[in-house]
Amino acid sequence: MIEYFKNKYRINLLRLRNWDYSWSGLYFVTICTKDKICFMSEIKNDKIYLTEIGKIVFEEWLNNSELRKNVFLDDFIIMPNHIHGIIGIEDNDFDKRRDTPRHVSTNREFGYLPAKSLSSIINHFTGAVKRKCIKRNLDFYWQSNYYEHIIRDQDDLSRIKEYISNNPINWENDRNNPNN
Repeated sequence: MIEYFKNKYRINLLRLRNWDYSWSGLYFVTICTKDKICFMSEIKNDKIYLTEIGKIVFEEWLNNSELRKNVFLDDFIIMPNHIHGIIGIEDNDFDKRRDTPRHVSTNREFGYLPAKSLSSIINHFTGAVKRKCIKRNLDFYWQSNYYEHIIRDQDDLSRIKEYISNNPINWENDRNNPNN
């Protein structure tokens, strides 16, 4: 289905319809850097070495659960140009909503950013990383969207955890590797 933002810009709907992303559950996310530029780490001999930007990403990722008592973090990995992570959301107050930081209309189709939702967590995380990079005069940009997957059962969780842990080993063949 093709939808348009403000009847002008074509958008691809990536999110599951009729699912409230502030509901309790486990979510697998992938957030990429703009143009897949390798800002965050290097991989040598299947081991990850964080850059200065990667260290900021690491710190801010862990900060997610410190700032939000309803968020817990599971496995994650910071690759050269993307981060994979499992985020858990528990016991949310569903009635608190706010407008997006860019003041986009808050109807349910566009611009809807529920407080304590997955999108607000990702928005805060990416913004905090960007602000710290600006303060340190580091050139860094995120891709404008992110991938998410609702983890439905233990088999799904196990498969995703294995995928995360094997990511450095598979970097040479990874579709996010700019050499491919």
